[in-house]
Formats: sequence, structure tokens, C-alpha cells
Amino acid sequence: MRKIIASLFISLDGVTEAPETWHFPYLNDEMHQAVAAQMEAADALLLGRRTYDIFAAHWPQQDAAKDPMAATLNAVPKYVVSTTLTSPTWENTTVLAGDPHKELTRLKDVPGKHIGVTGSVALVAWMLREGLLDELTLLVHPIVLGAGKRLFAEGIGNIPLALTRSATFSTGVLNLTYERA
Repeated sequence: MRKIIASLFISLDGVTEAPETWHFPYLNDEMHQAVAAQMEAADALLLGRRTYDIFAAHWPQQDAAKDPMAATLNAVPKYVVSTTLTSPTWENTTVLAGDPHKELTRLKDVPGKHIGVTGSVALVAWMLREGLLDELTLLVHPIVLGAGKRLFAEGIGNIPLALTRSATFSTGVLNLTYERA
């Protein structure tokens, strides 16, 4: 059975919103290697609707010959959990419009590598609550933002997690991997 593995950039105070405005000063070779390893372990990408819209507006316009991430993201099968997206324009995209719990359980049963999730904070929080997320990697940045959308918002409930891997990058970023306890 495949795993659904989410990886998020997160501030010390739990903000995941708009990492493009605060994340880049901490991006180095260590983080590149960690992100590349996560992408290598997956052969499919799972996205929520908002993250899909952001990615679909950006990545297809990037030169795949110059940017290996663009080549990977454009080629990989993408699954979008959405009740409103009907005609995805990004190549290799399938909309999971039915019962998301049932669709994701079915997708996990399809042979292959892991299913990676990037961004898609509302989807990640929902999967945590529903017991569908198998692994959560948080790249905790040493910055306090004070405001913004948080992964662990009120109402998420009590979800025991077990730390399975950790590393500290030279920038102070913590690379923490959790599974359900």
C-alpha cells in the first residue's frame, strides 16, 4: 500500500501561508537535497485546489530543460481534491471530485511509490484528522511571523504523532518527520 506523505515549510509559530515571502533566505543545499529526496520517493503529487491553481499557473511556464523541478512537476501524475475544478489545464492532472476519503483510500491501493503532498494546508489538516496522512515532514524555519494561516488551527483535534526522523540544517531549519502515534 502506498503512503501519502506531506511536506510543508512552516515557521516557528506554525505559519505555512505564503512561504515564498519568508522561506528563501533559509534555502540551501541541505534543504535542496531534502526536498529532492522527498520528490524522488513519490511518483504522484496530491494537491488541494488552491495549491493546484498556484502551481498550474507557474510550473508549466518554466523551462524543464533548465529547471529539474519543473520537469518533474510537469511530468508526474497529479491528483487534485476539488469539488469545483472540472477542466484541469495542467498536463497529467486528475480531479478527485467524489468522496475524498474514498478516492484517497483507492489511490493508496494503486501500485507505485508514495504520493507526495506539497502545500495544500487545508487538505493536509483534513487528512490528519481523517487518518489518511501517513507521514508529515515539517521544515521548521527559525522565524516567527506573527500572523498567517497555520496548519494546526483550532478545531483540528487531538492527533498524537511520533517523531521518526530529525535533522538540523546549518541555517537553523529543523527537518522533522512524523507518523501517527
